[in-house]
Amino acid sequence: MRRLYLQQRSMKLPDMKHLKSSSADLRDLFKDSITVKYLAEPLKAVPACEDAAKLRSWMEARDFDVLGIEENGTVCGYVERSHLMPGKCSDYQQIFHPSQLIAAATPLMELLPLLREKPRLFVLESNRINGIVTCGDLQKAPVRMLLFGLVTLLEMNLLRIVRIYFPQDSWQKLLKGDRILAAKHLWELGRSRNEAIDLIDYLQFCDKRDLILASAEIVDRLGLKSKRYGERFLKSAEALRNKLAHA
Repeated sequence: MRRLYLQQRSMKLPDMKHLKSSSADLRDLFKDSITVKYLAEPLKAVPACEDAAKLRSWMEARDFDVLGIEENGTVCGYVERSHLMPGKCSDYQQIFHPSQLIAAATPLMELLPLLREKPRLFVLESNRINGIVTCGDLQKAPVRMLLFGLVTLLEMNLLRIVRIYFPQDSWQKLLKGDRILAAKHLWELGRSRNEAIDLIDYLQFCDKRDLILASAEIVDRLGLKSKRYGERFLKSAEALRNKLAHA
């Protein structure tokens, strides 16, 4: 996903008439507004004097891998279920390392590469650790929203590029007849609902992809390495978009 974000950030081409929504503004909205706060789970904590063996059984019954350890109402460490043996929880307490902490206000885009290296991160809000986020949390709705938003931004940029490089409907010469008919059908439906804009706005993702890949100059300027690489990248983005749309 990070590659998708970086790829669409690199699409800086000549100025053109803007759509109602600026892709840069939307990119910043998705990047900064969806934060760790909306993904994290509360960190359950127990006193340091708790019986470790009993706590392990309790954690197994609830499928908890980690619990916080608190003293005087403040979470000051944690225990891992797999480490617990007879004794007190304080005997197995681990101290939070700075690399294990992440602020609740951190954008999800910054969280993703961190979770590639660690199984979990503890969430810091104000001056207290009160949450936890794991790789399993990446299945939640906020991440799906972010992914769908990034693919949508990519598609918007593809359309902008097509408008620049193929003006005055010159793009029609490069698409198969059935693809043009499909776009015209959607355009007619839109016009019947008083929604019609330009025919080019009714091109599907696959059409924009094929037009982009038809130009060696565009492929080079987008840093896609090669036409084959660009095709794999854009097809994977389209497949992700379709999967998220029907999830």
